[in-house]
Amino acid sequence: MGTHNYNLTEQFEFTGKAKTLSIIAIVIGIAAIGFGFSKETLHERTFANLLLMAYYFACVCMSGAFFLAVQFVAQAGWSASILRVPEAMAKVLPIAVVILLVVIGLGLYTHNLYHHWHAEGLTDPNSENYDKLIDGKSSFLNVPFFMGRQFVFLTVYSVFAYFLAKWSNNEDVEGGLNSYRKSFKYSCVFLVIYGFTTPIFAFDTVMSLEAHWFSTMFGWYNFAAMWVSSLAAIAIILILLRKAGYMSWVNNSHLHNLGQFIFGFSIFWTYVWFAQFMLIYYANIPEETVYFYNRWENYEFWWYLNLVLNFLSPVLLLMDRDNKRQENVLLGVSIVVLCGHWVDYYQMIMPGAVEKGENGFGFIEIGTALGFVGLFTFTVLRALSKKPLIAKNHPFLQESLNHHL
Repeated sequence: MGTHNYNLTEQFEFTGKAKTLSIIAIVIGIAAIGFGFSKETLHERTFANLLLMAYYFACVCMSGAFFLAVQFVAQAGWSASILRVPEAMAKVLPIAVVILLVVIGLGLYTHNLYHHWHAEGLTDPNSENYDKLIDGKSSFLNVPFFMGRQFVFLTVYSVFAYFLAKWSNNEDVEGGLNSYRKSFKYSCVFLVIYGFTTPIFAFDTVMSLEAHWFSTMFGWYNFAAMWVSSLAAIAIILILLRKAGYMSWVNNSHLHNLGQFIFGFSIFWTYVWFAQFMLIYYANIPEETVYFYNRWENYEFWWYLNLVLNFLSPVLLLMDRDNKRQENVLLGVSIVVLCGHWVDYYQMIMPGAVEKGENGFGFIEIGTALGFVGLFTFTVLRALSKKPLIAKNHPFLQESLNHHL
């Protein structure tokens, strides 16, 4: 089959409305964060929102690198012509990592985050604040070991993301299979490391906000959320680029594949969510049920909205084959899924990070979210504009250009 008449040197120009709107969103985010820190009573809430969005930002970029690795290990042909998008997300990962580490470090230093295990006297038997359970976990939940794990995990992810992007660039310049073989080999290593460490990363960053509670399924629950969010982000960028006249080689079959992934992993996310909930609900052990009781009492609306956005919407709207192939439907569902997993992280993080008296929803939440959306858009599209939009020497490029389902 032929290559058609596609321009294999086509390059995205990051100018105009996309650039302007992303900068405006960043400014709104800075204003929201500044407003939150200007009032002492809102510090915890502001830190919680910063953690939410920094974690979300990092997770989506991490999963961009994960997407690349999965495609290399699977030797997938369908995705060869769209790899520049997750590649751009992977390139941005170091920026997301620095922001997340700064937020966590400042949160620990000021005691506005992780106060359930990092507060005065919790591990001192002579203190009135002594907590026997937290003391028992102190060999794992202590600042040096905690920050060390964060730094090592996130640095390793960033290094693999860097090299996967670098070898893709070398492949464009040098041709041949040497870079592809390196990508395949190191992707195998990366997937093993990623699979074993992302649950621990989720335990540390999110679950330890409520250090008395734990769930062995929490890591996989977070993995499902970050993976499907990344798939939705890739779909949105591809569709918007196609609407802007770029990447004309992306056809409805490519969208169909992405739609299948979003549909399937939304069901997987729901399965893990339900399994975690049902086991805790059925066992009815007070130290376990307190997690859900708190959310029903104080975050009931968000609890149910989470299921509507992340399960019912993608399942009902993407069940039909034709809907997966219609760019407007897939675009709408992908936006819903990204908003849905913001809600997912919101009801995971807020109850443990914010005292009941500081609960609220308003400019801080909306502005911080908009700021990070703007930052993600600006950095990813800027990275995307640095190279041609197609990996012209990828060994499976012809299969992808002629991909039809």
